[in-house]
Amino acid sequence: IIIGKGPAGLSAALYTTRANLKTLIIGKNDSSLRKAAKIENYFGFSSAVSGDYLLNETEKLVLSFGAEIVDDEVVSIEKTDTFKVVTSKNEYEGIAVLIATGQPRKKLKIKNLEKFEGNGVSYCTTCDGYFYKNLKVGVLGNKDYAIHEAVELEAYTSDITIFTNGKELDVSQKYQNELSRFRINEKIIEELSGADFLQRIAFNDGTSEEIDGIFIADESASSVDFARKLGVMTEGISIVTDKDQQTKVKGLFAAGDCTMEFKQLATAVGSGALAGRKMIEYVRELSKAR
Repeated sequence: IIIGKGPAGLSAALYTTRANLKTLIIGKNDSSLRKAAKIENYFGFSSAVSGDYLLNETEKLVLSFGAEIVDDEVVSIEKTDTFKVVTSKNEYEGIAVLIATGQPRKKLKIKNLEKFEGNGVSYCTTCDGYFYKNLKVGVLGNKDYAIHEAVELEAYTSDITIFTNGKELDVSQKYQNELSRFRINEKIIEELSGADFLQRIAFNDGTSEEIDGIFIADESASSVDFARKLGVMTEGISIVTDKDQQTKVKGLFAAGDCTMEFKQLATAVGSGALAGRKMIEYVRELSKAR
């Protein structure tokens, strides 16, 4: 399973499909490459070409080799003997997974957000949910990812509020059915406050609310969000991989902008190709062992 329809994910799929591996690509048309109107430094083109054109043509190619592409949002990756990839609409099982979701989103502009990271502000319900047993917690976000995180927190507490931070809820039918279990607060968050730990959320209308902890799940899940939940090492906003683009979790690979500082089309395609090749080797070795 390849998560992400950008240059790294599609590049990997060119290799896995041609090696006759059943390949599923999951993602939205949100690659930053689609915003590039003119690319003038990519190998093989004597004149400028758009990022949208390159992605569309490569999608046609991987489909011709037998890949399946699903337009959906991944909210969770779980690892047992295999990988379970949970989306807004479905669940999929795979032997190997590639995270190729590009650059993580920008940080929220909320006063004191960074100050309370690790002291009431968390980005991982799987990692930190246990510390909020029977406490009052919030999830910041307005999409499926936020609702999924709130559902996970129910294992620890029933006092959960979804803070949309001024945005309207944009939730698929799958998660619409879960909304009634949570309080919804649509006010814009101005500031977080407390002594050593988070104690209060203040809103731009002058009101405030006491809180024990808040989990950030804004917009869609990023590459770093997936890594945190699976116990994969990160450096800043990048996933740490070995020379074969594999993380410390066997069978979990990462490629493209989420793994490198030099964020260029050529390097994304190259790291995706290497990841695809190493995924082939991993799956074949696993098959032999079985």
